[in-house]
Amino acid sequence: MNSLRHFTSRLPITALLLPLLLFATSCSRFNNNGSLSIAGVVYLILAIAAVISLLKQDWDITKKLIWGAVIWFFPIAGSIIYFLFSGRK
Repeated sequence: MNSLRHFTSRLPITALLLPLLLFATSCSRFNNNGSLSIAGVVYLILAIAAVISLLKQDWDITKKLIWGAVIWFFPIAGSIIYFLFSGRK
């Protein structure tokens, strides 16, 4: 039980790294000339907005992790699904 408390006390620091990881994964959406494509920019904006909104919620950790996984594994659609169906305040 003590290790669980230790993990949850470090969770906000780890959650701040998620937008950085989202940025790194969105950079793979390059055009042939090396510039970021429109889909990459849209994904980046949607994902960062969804993660910021997710971190502001007063939900329990399991619900946040589930929505974070939806945003992560379904790049553009996951952010749209979060904004449409999460029931956020």
